Amino acid sequence: MKKSILSVIVFVVALVFSNEVAAQKFASLDKSPMDASTYPAIYRVSDKKVKVIYGRPQLKKRSLAKLAPTGKVWRTGANEATEITFYKDVTFGGKDVKAGTYTLFTIPGEKEWTVILNTAVNVWGAFSYNESDDVVRVTGKVSKVAKPIEVFSIAFEGEEDIFNMYLGWGNVVVTVPVKG
Repeated sequence: MKKSILSVIVFVVALVFSNEVAAQKFASLDKSPMDASTYPAIYRVSDKKVKVIYGRPQLKKRSLAKLAPTGKVWRTGANEATEITFYKDVTFGGKDVKAGTYTLFTIPGEKEWTVILNTAVNVWGAFSYNESDDVVRVTGKVSKVAKPIEVFSIAFEGEEDIFNMYLGWGNVVVTVPVKG
């Protein structure tokens, strides 16, 4: 009887202290949370053509020109540079791209943006951007929207193997055609 009471006490003490040891401090939600967008966007479809992982900055009463300056290489999101994975060979903005993972950089402009696929993955921002690592540079057409987009967003839309990638922020939407 004494052995079983002692065993129960030891078990309870171990259980209490094991919870304390395993307790973690988890970070609060990032100010520019990471998100993903895929094509097709239907979650139950496992045969994706493309997936992009990116940070989603917010304007918060700041100008788009300040956050993504015209004529300068931008990470196309926040925090880590945006990464795009093509699961099959595609034509991206009219240029052939092999299946694989690339960093997505952009150079904003008034009427068009330069959209860059680069081999330097797992990088922070555009600080280590090197043009010699570019795979392709294509032109993304700029259109204006009436209702401003507060949070930077990337979306895909189309039918079958012909679709567009859209980058939207502020009153700007950049479109890049993709075939795959």
